[in-house]
Amino acid sequence: MKTFLDCYPCLLKVGLTAGRKASASEAQQIAIMHQSLEVLHSIDPALTPPEIAYLILKIAAEVTGDGDPYREDKHRSTEQALDLYPHMQALIAKAEDPLDTAIRISIAGNIIDFAAADDFDLWGTVERVLAAPYAVDDRPAFMETLDQAKDILYLADNAGETVFDRLLIETINAEYGKPVTYVIKSGPILNDATLEDAVQADLDKIATAIIETGSDTQGTILSRCSKAFRERFDRADMVIAKGQANYETLNEAGSKVFLLLQAKCPVLGRDAGAPVGGVILSQASERQPGG
Repeated sequence: MKTFLDCYPCLLKVGLTAGRKASASEAQQIAIMHQSLEVLHSIDPALTPPEIAYLILKIAAEVTGDGDPYREDKHRSTEQALDLYPHMQALIAKAEDPLDTAIRISIAGNIIDFAAADDFDLWGTVERVLAAPYAVDDRPAFMETLDQAKDILYLADNAGETVFDRLLIETINAEYGKPVTYVIKSGPILNDATLEDAVQADLDKIATAIIETGSDTQGTILSRCSKAFRERFDRADMVIAKGQANYETLNEAGSKVFLLLQAKCPVLGRDAGAPVGGVILSQASERQPGG
């Protein structure tokens, strides 16, 4: 997804919030803003929002000396999600369609996003998403691909959301007996999941394997990922990609990619064809020549 003009204020806020999370002084906050404005002034607007956010977050890290200001938030949100795990597991167990319920619960977990908000009503979001119609509904293609897939990659988004991902992977294992490899970032960026966060959510006990992208960017910017991961991505029969940043970076990555998220801003909503808060299960398109 390209960067729209309405993305610019949010990108500035991302840098400022990261600086404040790192206890930046007022002078440091001003430095972050000045340098971020320089990035926005000079950057190619054809870049995706996560590519620009990465540059701004690196500025905040360099100014404050803190490359992981969300570490405590990540741990706390995972603990909160784990508290709900038995209740969500019970919902799936008694559901008429366990897989659809697990997909919806996974999408509900996408509310955990410190780039969008500081507080989340996790259980309220689960109830809302379970009752809501899909705003974008590519379930038929998802089911067809899942039926045929022998090798599934599951691209994580945020810590805490990892627990919701675990429930979907467990359901795929139980209903289809399919191996699922879980993919996390190679370094901290915002509250995106790293190996520590995946292990805290017990993904190491559920997924066939946990691998890294070779990158510490939001989303999955394939050009910044390791060669080993790009080859693994190419080999996969199906890719389940969670969250807004993965939508922004992979929405033209091909028909084997399925994007699970909530529309948390009107810009993405317009691009995806969903209202703010809309429940999205979208099959990625093929990149157009010259795109």
